[in-house]
This record gives sequence, C-alpha cells and structure tokens, in this order.
Amino acid sequence: MELMRIFSYASIILSISVYLLPIMVNSIGINYGQIADNLPSPENVVLLVKSIGVTKVKLYDADPRVLGAFANSGVEFMIGLGNGDLEKMRDPNNAQDWVKQNVQAHLPDAKITCIFVGNEVLTFNDTSLSDNLVPAMQSVHTALVNLGLDKQVTVTTAHSLGILQTSFPPSAGAFREDLVDILSQTLSFHQKTGSPFLINAYPFFAYKGNPKQVSLDFVLFQPNQGVIDPATNLHYDNMLYAQIDAVYSALASLGYKKLPVHISETGWPSKGDEDEAGATPDNAKKYNGNLIKLMSQNAGTPLRPDSDLNIYVFALFNENMKPGPTSERNYGLFKPDGTPAYALGVTNNNTASGSIGNGVTMPFSPTSSSTGYLSISSATGRRKFVGHALMMASLLLIKTLV
Repeated sequence: MELMRIFSYASIILSISVYLLPIMVNSIGINYGQIADNLPSPENVVLLVKSIGVTKVKLYDADPRVLGAFANSGVEFMIGLGNGDLEKMRDPNNAQDWVKQNVQAHLPDAKITCIFVGNEVLTFNDTSLSDNLVPAMQSVHTALVNLGLDKQVTVTTAHSLGILQTSFPPSAGAFREDLVDILSQTLSFHQKTGSPFLINAYPFFAYKGNPKQVSLDFVLFQPNQGVIDPATNLHYDNMLYAQIDAVYSALASLGYKKLPVHISETGWPSKGDEDEAGATPDNAKKYNGNLIKLMSQNAGTPLRPDSDLNIYVFALFNENMKPGPTSERNYGLFKPDGTPAYALGVTNNNTASGSIGNGVTMPFSPTSSSTGYLSISSATGRRKFVGHALMMASLLLIKTLV
C-alpha cells in the first residue's frame, strides 16, 4: 500500500507543469522544520525536495527517519544539536556517542556535511547556554576527528542578526560589545576547523516593526532606487544584502575578513496576525521568488561579489504546532498536504519538469512531528529579538531612500 502511495505521488510530481517563468537554479537550500502533526512522510518529502531542485537541506535535529529516507539521494544535510543539549555535549564522551549514533551511523548513505550546535544561543542572554556553546562545539568536532569524519563534516552554530550592535551603513557593521569575547572564541574555532559562520536574516522583521517607514520594495527585492553606503560607495537595492555585508564588516573588524558566511535561514510568511504588516501570499511570493532568482545568478553581495552565499530558505512546510504569532506557522513554501502555499515557479536544471505552482494535490501521509526540533528553534528563541540595531538601520535606510 505504501509503495503504491509513493508511486502515485511520484507520478503526480513528474506531471507538474511549470507555473510562471521557470527560475533555473543550480543549488537551493531549504529548512525542513517539523513542528507539526500533519506533515507528509519523509519518503514523500524526498520526492518533493528533488522535484523542485533542492540540493541542500537543513534539519533541526538528526531525525533518523529523514536521514534514512534521503539515503543515496545526493541531497546534502546540515543537522542540528538542540540548545538543551549543549551542557551534555561539553562531555567529550557524550559528544562522541552522539556523533556515532546520529552521524557515523548514517554515513555514507546520508550526505551529512555539517552539524550546527545550538540555534541563536547568544541572543537568549542566558549564560547557562552561552557558556556551554564553544565547549560543546569543540567536543563535537573532537568526536569527528576521533572517528575520522572531520574532513567531511564541519561544526558550526547559527546566530540571529541580534548579535549586531550596528548594521547600517553595512561598512559600519559591528558586533555587540557584550558578545565580542564569546564571538571571538567561536570565530577562532571556525578559522581553525574551516567551518562557516551562520546567520539567520529576516528583512520581514524590519518591515513588520515599522511598515510606515521601511520601504517594502527594498525588503522584497523589488525595483527601487536603493541606498549608497557613504564609506564604500557601494549601492544596495535590497535589505538582505545590506544585512549580510554588515555581518562581513563586523567579522572583518575582529580580524576575520576571509571567514565564509552562510545564510542559514531567511524567508517571508504568507499569513500573519493583524499587527503583522506585510505577511501576505503576494509578498511571500515576491520575497522568495526574487531571492531564488538572485541565487540563480551565483553572485555575491556588493561587498563580496565573488562569495558563495549558500542561502537556506525558511521553510519547506507550514508548521501548525509552532508557538507565537500566526506568521510563525506560515513560512512554508508548501502546505502540509503538498499544495503550494502560493505560486512560485522553480525548475530544476536536472529534471524535465518540476515547479512550485498552483492547483496540485499531492497524496501526502501525515506523520508525527519531530520533537527534537522543538528544543532548538522555538518562536521565543528564533524570532522575538528583532534587534535595536536592525530597527535603527531600517529607519536610516528609509531616510536615505526618501
């Protein structure tokens, strides 16, 4: 019965026609969250992910069902270790046991390339978490070394833009003074191990916080006059790139100019509460559609035009059990039944057809949510801190635009 269901699903996937102009993308990253009780089985998710050309998946735990389903698929995985596990992972023996069970056991069939230890830990302002962050990262990396896996799997952690004290102009980007010491430790770790610096960046929050003053076109990658950084004379026509370059500048100020920056989360909700300005299907379509077009150009930011951004779109599915405002449950490109949350044409270079469009019913089988994800990416930890610096940057941006 399950085989017939998967076969039927595959037939529907292959018959999806291209909606809108196809956006040819060589490499799409997606966040696969599972705070829901109505999501499709991992086997069906494999078909969906491959049909839209996704080659990289960020998973908020190390769900063996997902890693098993994606075995030999060629899709790269970044897996997560929850904030609640940081203290335990300080112990090298615990870290080695975890790596054996959640990484080594799935290699080489599952293409695990990165482990992110903790999510937005530093903006919780909780020393019980932050004090354990670097030791946990070190223990996990040591475990990989001991098992001979450190050359194929890196270790990192994800940050919110709340770690910035200043973000505009981008050339003035600087980290919060109270976080410089611990950030310096993490940056030294990245440099020694060759792992990337991860940032979760959401222009949506800047617009939501001040919709009357922040330019919607600027945050949605729509045509606009843009802004000029007075120190570098570089032109910015979207907020995301300005945010990323602020991070590059902050890194350079601490002596880490060459450290690679990856965008581990960015997205736009298709629905929100009355006070969540801009959370509409049309805006979500514009943000994610225009973002994917930029990704297809394989170009970096104004400050780092030759850098590979490695952007992971948030998220694959709407998640009905996420706490917080309505927007939190509506970041998905897809609804749990497999129909698109809004029209967004994406065609994979390696398939005859495959798109995110309208009117496609996919026979998904709901499965239970992954409890591991709940411990690492709650609304409180991931969303609530928009950041004083970011809001100030938004006001300065719009003053420059006007």
